[in-house]
Amino acid sequence: MRALLEVRGVVNRFGAQVVHSGLDMQVYEGEVFGIIGGSGAGKSVLLRTILGLRRPNAGSVLFYGREVGSMSAAELHALKATYGVTFQEGALFSALDVLQNVQLPMLEHLQVSARALDQLALLRVQLVGLPAESASKYPSQLSGGMIKRAALARALALDPVLLFLDEPTSGLDPISAAAFDELVIYLRRELKLTVVMITHDLDTIYRTCSRVGIIVDGRMISDTLEGIVHNPHPWIQAYFQGPRARARRSEHGA
Repeated sequence: MRALLEVRGVVNRFGAQVVHSGLDMQVYEGEVFGIIGGSGAGKSVLLRTILGLRRPNAGSVLFYGREVGSMSAAELHALKATYGVTFQEGALFSALDVLQNVQLPMLEHLQVSARALDQLALLRVQLVGLPAESASKYPSQLSGGMIKRAALARALALDPVLLFLDEPTSGLDPISAAAFDELVIYLRRELKLTVVMITHDLDTIYRTCSRVGIIVDGRMISDTLEGIVHNPHPWIQAYFQGPRARARRSEHGA
């Protein structure tokens, strides 16, 4: 399998606090890779490091075998067109309607007519299961689930190879969360996506993830879901062998 994303020996410090101490991670083509960790483990810091929003104190990030730190400004601009990102609260611009939010990456990377922009953005809106009429609505007029889907439509604006999802089901009721999980599975299959997902939702982990990476003690332990639940590390055992986790495994046949 080809590694689309690699994190090698990343160190992140905030003053005397060491968040990551030589963290390694590989994400392979076509998988859904879940990132899990306790509060303060540095899940969001890792995502920001991968996306270039934070420079690590040491280590490197590679996309498609090339180190991000060695890329020119033009190469970084082109790289950003190959991945899409959704953030935990959706991060939609409140002054723009859904269609305009989805068009933002297109305006930066594509040179097409206004009519083509509208058509392309509307296709993305419908692809994530939103009705066409929602395209003219503003974020304040949307439910939590609709905001998540609108943010996903924007992340898919440029037909990315990689999709990063930060707590995609947080704040959703169980029915909406399950529907979003199924949407991710459908999109991964139909669009040939590779998905990197930060989540603490056990149902989402069991439904969607091919492999998982657990951030513990500043490093990452990665394995298949079947393998990770038997890892002897105390935090992993507490997470995957507790009463709630046992119930989820039973429900999902794991």
